[in-house]
Amino acid sequence: MVAAWLPNDFIRQVESLSGFPRGLGSRQPSSLFQYAVHTYHVFVRVVTSLRKPLTSKQIACSINKRLSEIREECQELVLSDGQVLEIMKRLLTELNRGLGKATHDTADVKCFTTFVQDLPNGTEKGKFLALDLGGTNFRVLIIELGGEHHFDMKSKIYAIPQKIMLGSGKQLFDHIAECLANFMVEHDLSSERLPLGFTFSFPLSQRGLTKGYLVQWTKGFDCSDCINEDVVQMLKDAIARRNDIQLDVVALLNDAVGTLVACAIRAHNCRVGLIAGTGSNACYVEKVENVELFEGDKSKPYMVINTEWGAFGDNGALEIVRTQYDREIDSHSINAGKQLHEKMISGMYMGELVRLVLVKFTKSNLLFGGKGSDMLFERGTFFTKFVSEIESDKRGTFTGCRQVLDELGLSHATDQDCVNVRYICECVSRRAAHLVSAGVATLINKMGQLSVTVGVDGSVYRFHPYFHDLMVEKISELVTPGIKFDLMLSEDGSGRGAALVAAVACRDR
Repeated sequence: MVAAWLPNDFIRQVESLSGFPRGLGSRQPSSLFQYAVHTYHVFVRVVTSLRKPLTSKQIACSINKRLSEIREECQELVLSDGQVLEIMKRLLTELNRGLGKATHDTADVKCFTTFVQDLPNGTEKGKFLALDLGGTNFRVLIIELGGEHHFDMKSKIYAIPQKIMLGSGKQLFDHIAECLANFMVEHDLSSERLPLGFTFSFPLSQRGLTKGYLVQWTKGFDCSDCINEDVVQMLKDAIARRNDIQLDVVALLNDAVGTLVACAIRAHNCRVGLIAGTGSNACYVEKVENVELFEGDKSKPYMVINTEWGAFGDNGALEIVRTQYDREIDSHSINAGKQLHEKMISGMYMGELVRLVLVKFTKSNLLFGGKGSDMLFERGTFFTKFVSEIESDKRGTFTGCRQVLDELGLSHATDQDCVNVRYICECVSRRAAHLVSAGVATLINKMGQLSVTVGVDGSVYRFHPYFHDLMVEKISELVTPGIKFDLMLSEDGSGRGAALVAAVACRDR
């Protein structure tokens, strides 16, 4: 009996459509093969005719179930109030360890002394050069100050090729010196000897306002022969090798310090400088008595401290919130095991975090009907700017999202896919904003001043449509009751700030 296992009703439908005599079960073996081929096609027709289309209610239930699964899977990217408070507690412990002489060497958050003890007061005057190195591009600036309300600036951006970013320290600083010399020629400055403020936005151990030793490279740099070397001296040596320009390097700082200083000239209560861009870092004003490593003149009451909080969590303090995606990001980075806090926040990694989530959900058939694309599965193709573009869409519209997905070869995405992609972006960016907010609130509470302005710079803060609002909301929940704060977008902190620190240094000579 060839078809004894099939229901009788089904057999009768097949027989009626097949054109063969009735009695499917009695067919002889000699004709079974021909009959089976024909019947297979009839089988498909019958099954298809019996299938009922899904109702709108069934479709809605399917969509809601998928959305529910996605939200459940994304819960590991959502920080609870308890986790945020625990992070603040652990960060404060690390800040104090970084400030302590006995614990500094083993602290993850190093709290380096910057030797910046005075902030601009508006009386600074003169012409100053600034050099801003902190990413794949660097800038040279000429800034003229004429008191609190006069400020004139000209600048030029120069690229740093990948081969130089991964080459030798000599190659890097020779390239910088060449661009610096070209800039001075273009602006008829080559015959002048000008003071220069040098913004160097990588972890430094400073021994003075013009002496700083590189601790480690970040942001994709890995130049040889630089670790534990004085970067000011390396710049001076490169300039000397050219022998065609004369400069006095009067201040060394990073972009966080520059941001604080640039905002302090407009808001005299500015006490925190924050970077939320390609990297993430913060500085703040500390009582000099708490800076145990500082052995200089302690007659001035305060010192700007460079926290280098990007390394927070390198000792395991962030394992309570790190995810599978964070670990994959870290394992494929050039500095695995380091800068773990920064890798959860900064623009260098945010887009890739989103991509990893999209890949997992696509392979789990929760997105795009389970069908991805070559670009989606390729590392580094989902840029952080995509997160901002997707979240900039008005609710219920998908213009920016569809442009991004089309670029990634995902033009088959449905509207519901767009809703889900946006939700994933929101989870990743909100987590970053809440981590930054926890850090800022920790610094504000530590200083204990009743009114504090936080100077902020960086592409994530500048261009993400909701990062500012997310930070204001979360910091308000976390600061000590009675403390007022304000977030101020810096006007070119790493450039203007460098010139202002140089100006203050010249003012106090």
